Amino acid sequence: MRQISKEWGDTLTTKWEELRAKLTLLPEKPGCYLMKDAEGEVIYVGKAKILKNRVRSYFSGSHDGKTQLLVSHIVDFEYIVTDSVAEALVLECNLIKHYSPHYNIMLRDDKTYPYIKITREEHPRLEIVRKIQKDKAAYFGPYPNGGSAAETKKLLDRLYPLRKCKKLKPKVCLYYHIGQCLAPCEFSIEEQTYQQLVKEISDFLNGGYEKITADLANKMEIEAAVMHFERAAELRDLIAQIGRVMETQKVTLADRVDRDVFGSYADRGYISIQVFIMRQGKMIERAAAVFRYHSTEEEDVLSYIAQFYFENPDVPKEVWLPEGVDMDGLQEFLGARITQPKRGKKYELVELASRNARIALEEKFRLMERDERRTVSAMQELTDALGLSELHRIEAFDNSNTQGTDPVAAMVVFVDGQPARKEYRKFKIKTVSGPDDYASMREVIRRRYTRALKEQLVLPDLIMVDGGKGQISAAIDVLENELSLTIPVCGLAKDDRHRSHQLFLGEEADPVAVDHSSSAFHLLQRIQDEVHRFAITFHRGTRQKNSLHSLLDDIPGIGEARRKQLLRHFGSLPEIKNASLEEFRKAGIGDRLARQIMSHLNA
Repeated sequence: MRQISKEWGDTLTTKWEELRAKLTLLPEKPGCYLMKDAEGEVIYVGKAKILKNRVRSYFSGSHDGKTQLLVSHIVDFEYIVTDSVAEALVLECNLIKHYSPHYNIMLRDDKTYPYIKITREEHPRLEIVRKIQKDKAAYFGPYPNGGSAAETKKLLDRLYPLRKCKKLKPKVCLYYHIGQCLAPCEFSIEEQTYQQLVKEISDFLNGGYEKITADLANKMEIEAAVMHFERAAELRDLIAQIGRVMETQKVTLADRVDRDVFGSYADRGYISIQVFIMRQGKMIERAAAVFRYHSTEEEDVLSYIAQFYFENPDVPKEVWLPEGVDMDGLQEFLGARITQPKRGKKYELVELASRNARIALEEKFRLMERDERRTVSAMQELTDALGLSELHRIEAFDNSNTQGTDPVAAMVVFVDGQPARKEYRKFKIKTVSGPDDYASMREVIRRRYTRALKEQLVLPDLIMVDGGKGQISAAIDVLENELSLTIPVCGLAKDDRHRSHQLFLGEEADPVAVDHSSSAFHLLQRIQDEVHRFAITFHRGTRQKNSLHSLLDDIPGIGEARRKQLLRHFGSLPEIKNASLEEFRKAGIGDRLARQIMSHLNA
């Protein structure tokens, strides 16, 4: 740990000397700053009330491990001055969205958050979308996950007869016959009817579903009284569905105000945020996120809130925050009433959100500790099984080609049982003709470790190849006879059904005895699957690129710039092939060249 701290300190001192002049020029104004690495990539975007104080703080004083890691990669920075903190919040959201920096908080669970949209068309319909556009449509949300949005939309589809199909069909469909569509494909629908439906849906989503439930209950009693029991049962189930979807909580306030309640908890470099989404005084949804943070807890909570509402017109009337979050600029940014309750039921609700955030973070730590124990156990089992003195770094290789064409290889790195994705490498095979896995393995091992010796890179404790004795022998031959390196090489051979079967070490004739249900074997399978995935992905991309090159670049008049222009406009080769002269004109291609392209691709 002392050595790591000393190395970090030396690096920081060097960078401080390089950046000192730039740091002295920072203004005492609000704005955003962009931290860059050695390759010029933006790795972190932040905002500040006073740029001079905030940016300088990264290069002075002591920091915890996560911030040290960020600072150790910073070699340059830029900044943009704004007129206010609110402008800095907006700018920060835009910059994060544009650059996707590695160290920033981003709402990423495969997602931007989903919304329910009522389209603004002649015959409106409901959609689930993940991006709000300025199209004058009505948006409701955000929902914390796609499942919540989908279940709510399904409920609305049953209650309100908006059209379901994207394009009108020539005649009525099943939805009309079951009362879930007005059939604008066959009947004329007055605009006033749609306006009323849109209003009812809006009221429903904003918390006014009790009236709908009461009306359905009255209808159910009427149907039961006249002994229409099947219809009554349908209404009963619909009422139950409304209750399940819209009242999955017990938190209610009597003021019937729309608000979002934020709670947070930070520990060990991670932060957990919980959002109670309350409409008409009732909590109808909950959003949650757990992530690493690299600034202060308060600043990253503020960044999360800004991104949560970025481009979202459905900001509630009130937003409640925990104490400690700097509200400067947030009021202007959101246009809502921002408060930090200090007593009473409001305070208790914020505390409840924070308590939920703490529970979520503690659960994540337990899962992390369990996974860490499994990984440590797997690494130790593998070390013992292979008879190694120590095992920390594993580098694995795999080849990929299609009947010898477009041959490539890939390398992945695992350190202490975890993937180190920044150290993954791709190789285009240069010296091998045809499908020769052994020769390809020789080339890749030679290139990788010749460079490792030349640049004094960290060498692995174990090299893993995809295959059995042949691939192992090829790798060992290059390492020992050409490079004078002694590194253990293992291979995980597959059986006839392409399943990982036997583990071989070096040039031993017999496989290593390792239990297929053990953590060690599962770790080897994970590494093998990862390097295979990485190699296949690289091969497919190379093959597609070469295919596009051979078809487009052989056309007279098509150079690199024109090829990119065509692909950017049309998106794919089939679209180019099927394009008309008019579409080529829109892409900026003259008729003569367009005819040449069409003739060549259709030949």
